[in-house]
Amino acid sequence: MPMPVSEHLRSVWTPRERAFYVDSGEGTRSSGHFTIWRPGSASERFLLIALVAGALAVGPLSATFGPMWAPLVLLAPIILFGGLRLRPPGLVVLLAAAAISVVRGTVATGLHVVPLLVIAVVVLLAVRLASYRDNVGIRGMRGGRLLADLRDRLKTINRIAPLPRGWGCKAVTRQAPGSLFSADLTLSHQAGDRLEIALVDVSGKGTDAASRALMIAGALGGLLGTVPAERFLPASNAYLLDQPELDGAEHEGIVTALHLSLDLSTGGYTIRCAGHPPAARLAPGSGTWRLSDAHGIALGVTDDAEWIPEKGSLAKGDALMLFTDGMWDPRLGPDSGVDRLLGEAESLVTKGYKEAGNLAKTLAGKRDDCALVLIWRT
Repeated sequence: MPMPVSEHLRSVWTPRERAFYVDSGEGTRSSGHFTIWRPGSASERFLLIALVAGALAVGPLSATFGPMWAPLVLLAPIILFGGLRLRPPGLVVLLAAAAISVVRGTVATGLHVVPLLVIAVVVLLAVRLASYRDNVGIRGMRGGRLLADLRDRLKTINRIAPLPRGWGCKAVTRQAPGSLFSADLTLSHQAGDRLEIALVDVSGKGTDAASRALMIAGALGGLLGTVPAERFLPASNAYLLDQPELDGAEHEGIVTALHLSLDLSTGGYTIRCAGHPPAARLAPGSGTWRLSDAHGIALGVTDDAEWIPEKGSLAKGDALMLFTDGMWDPRLGPDSGVDRLLGEAESLVTKGYKEAGNLAKTLAGKRDDCALVLIWRT
């Protein structure tokens, strides 16, 4: 139902906020939102008054001093600033004040097309900015700070704790070019001699997958090390199935994962794979990489999924490599991409495992996120 005119007028001075609700019962669930009013802050009201006064002053100034000294285009920065700082109802009032100034100045100095076109473009931009920022609930430049904070949190999640003497690790995560975020996650947990690493690939890339990746990273990171290693994938699968907004059905994508549980005292390890490219192991005696036989279905697809693990042991000089499908050009396909990656990785035997980061520079696809973890015993 359309909002009454009186409430539109009230919203100019008194901000409206949306409260969300969920109704559940008798086998059904519905959700929505309703509007509540909150007291307006003095700073918001002062800003609205100042911008409206400034917009109203431009027209008389232009009529008095002429377009050379007081052009109507002075309205452009006022309107743009209003789009960044005001809510849509306040912006409507500001635009009305700007329209009055335009009429006043045009009547006095004549019609000038270029300034009017500039103002029209700025008005469209300001309306777009105000609408978008009102939908996400931010004002001014706080949106940039929120994105930066989200990026820093994802970077923090991808850190691996220092390993004890006798072990080495190289972890590389790269976001898609032109994006602040990576949807490929490296989660880890170390308690005593037990190290667990989960390499997770969330469908999507960049900003579109950032919030989803952060939610999944928080949930799966909380499970890692908290539940027994053999229960990590089942618990992660159950969580995703219980969150329909996070599973693949809603987003036309899936969540794949590779889970490594490693005993740092003995070198014994167990690998479990959920729809992810398999891990690879290098034994110096052979000089070649062998793909893991661990396999299973992706997470969040079905509740009766099974994941067949692979167990083994790392001796001195042995290495394990975990990677996502962003480590090769999509045009190669999974089989050719993995073959090329393993072929290039054979050079690490002579160059040293610490050079693994170069693989992400030279082989990774140019349009996708990628992640690689190499762990070895010295």
